[in-house]
Amino acid sequence: MGKTVTTRVDEKLSERIDEIAEEEGLDRSTVVRKFLADGTKNWLIERSFEDYEAGRITLWQAADRCGLSLWEMIQEAGEREIHVPYTVDELEEDLRALE
Repeated sequence: MGKTVTTRVDEKLSERIDEIAEEEGLDRSTVVRKFLADGTKNWLIERSFEDYEAGRITLWQAADRCGLSLWEMIQEAGEREIHVPYTVDELEEDLRALE
């Protein structure tokens, strides 16, 4: 069983959530859970790209942190228009990690 998390939102946001729930044929809780999951994943990917661009982690480590394959992470970079200076050294390191 999941853990209950509660929060207050303003009336306008509550109405929008209800509209989305109705349009999608879902209940409010399901919509909120989906938004939280999507927002959390997006935040983690953005933070991982920041760490990657700053040289704190490799692209492989960023992908692993996000629960994505290296190729999925490269695709995310393309969709987000993030420059991925993937070097031969990084490729060799990533390939060693697969062994």
